[in-house]
Amino acid sequence: MDLKKKLGVLGLATGLVLSLAACGGGASDDKASSGDAKTLTISVDSGYKKYMDAIKGDFEKENNAKIKIVEKDMFEQLEALPLDGPAGTAPDVMMSAYDRIGGLGQQGHLAEVKLGNKDAYDEKDKKQVTIDGKVYGAPAVIETLVLYYNKDLLDKAPETFGDLENLSKDARFNFSSEKGKNIGFLAKWTDFYFSYGLLAGYGGYVFGDDGTNPKDIGLNNEGSVEGITYATKWFQDVWPKGMQDNKSADDFIQDQFVKGKTAAIIGGPWSAANYKEAKLNYGVAKIPTLPNGKEYSPFGGGKGWVISNYSKEKELAQKFVDYATNEKNQTKFYDETNEVPANKAARAAALDKNDELTNAVIGQYENAQPMPNIPEMAEVWTGAENLMFDAASGKKTPQKSADDAVKVIEDNISQKYTK
Repeated sequence: MDLKKKLGVLGLATGLVLSLAACGGGASDDKASSGDAKTLTISVDSGYKKYMDAIKGDFEKENNAKIKIVEKDMFEQLEALPLDGPAGTAPDVMMSAYDRIGGLGQQGHLAEVKLGNKDAYDEKDKKQVTIDGKVYGAPAVIETLVLYYNKDLLDKAPETFGDLENLSKDARFNFSSEKGKNIGFLAKWTDFYFSYGLLAGYGGYVFGDDGTNPKDIGLNNEGSVEGITYATKWFQDVWPKGMQDNKSADDFIQDQFVKGKTAAIIGGPWSAANYKEAKLNYGVAKIPTLPNGKEYSPFGGGKGWVISNYSKEKELAQKFVDYATNEKNQTKFYDETNEVPANKAARAAALDKNDELTNAVIGQYENAQPMPNIPEMAEVWTGAENLMFDAASGKKTPQKSADDAVKVIEDNISQKYTK
């Protein structure tokens, strides 16, 4: 999966699009064939089609409605919303990655949502869909980074970074193409999405005030620099030089892990299907405790159900969002997709299945930090692109690398955003 696509933030819509928000029609103008039943158009990734087919029948009966399912990539759907909405071709309901919800809501493209199942969520879940005190989505999925390990190479999952450091001294994992290098443990730390958990575990942060204050950037504080310094030792003393290349590092990591040459890696839950297909005897666990004794604190993400602000069937859409996020249907969602549900009761039911990936995601999510969902987060991805590389390559000291990255972020925010 393309993480930049996964984590990118939508650009600002034009003033013309915003001005049309109030008068634009949604895709629900079509009437169902059965009398005055209303049609609700719902867009989902093709992988969710089976789930939607399984739950839509009861909703249609209970609400004298017809659900029209559109299969479309989630990110393509979100990117099309600012234009499709005013044109009357946007769906009424769709899924959105949490990091997209804040910006789309602020720009006027998403309707406010009332959490009919609000007691089913914890505060972290609610924060994912809330911006400026307004809720623009209902949590549906939680996800975060985890540790994968090869059970044929390790008797148990590493529990501390000291365990991972020991792997780097194990001759079984010496990298034959570069003398003195080792690939026992690998992590794509040149990618900020992967390295943030390291920085945060040492006390770094993106924005102050729980991710809402873009004037307070903590990516060059003492903790962040300590985390970068620790990572630099891996890049310079342990890993092959190719690990510094953000574009090819992930391919290298996946290839070495699947071939059984690497014992443990940090990765996302979306990778599990590939390992299963490759018939790899893998295990999944929480990411090991850092050298300072603190937990690795990656971004906690996921997806939520959202309602187009252009929809003419907002009331019916709200009913569906509540319906899809109740315990029964969230449990069904897990059974069909193996993605961890946000609903706490459904999440507990998933935990009872004793699936390693599920348990690891839920356990790691407890230490994860909600990704800031304010529009200024877009500048962090740009500014932090070279945050780790500049230090890892030796071009700059960890402090200089962090200071320069923050300067880029601050400059871009000051140029593009005014309060």
